[in-house]
Amino acid sequence: MEKKAHEVEFLSRKGTYSHAVEAGGLIFLSGMLPVDIEKNIHITDDISWATELCLSNIKRLLEHTGSDMGKVVKVTVFLTDMANFDAMNRVYKTFFPHSPPARTCVAVKGLPGGFPIEIEAIAVK
Repeated sequence: MEKKAHEVEFLSRKGTYSHAVEAGGLIFLSGMLPVDIEKNIHITDDISWATELCLSNIKRLLEHTGSDMGKVVKVTVFLTDMANFDAMNRVYKTFFPHSPPARTCVAVKGLPGGFPIEIEAIAVK
């Protein structure tokens, strides 16, 4: 099976990984943090804005790979505080208003940079 890695300038990357990898007709996105490197914004204190930024990064990355949010089949949300679930979910619904993808949401002890949320996704090409 052939695979294709995608690296994009509008996303930050610290470590050894690809922003996205295509394989077998699927696109696997690495976890997106609430960072806008173009505007030098790092959101650590507003879960709604942080969720919007994570999902906007996913949307932009999918468009870069030739896919879109309507083709997302699985999402994993990592939250450092499950008390933020409802606020995250309100924003999440605006990105997936119809036929939302399968989703897992887990509480984690911490995330890189002290961020409150990280979101990863799998989409079809």
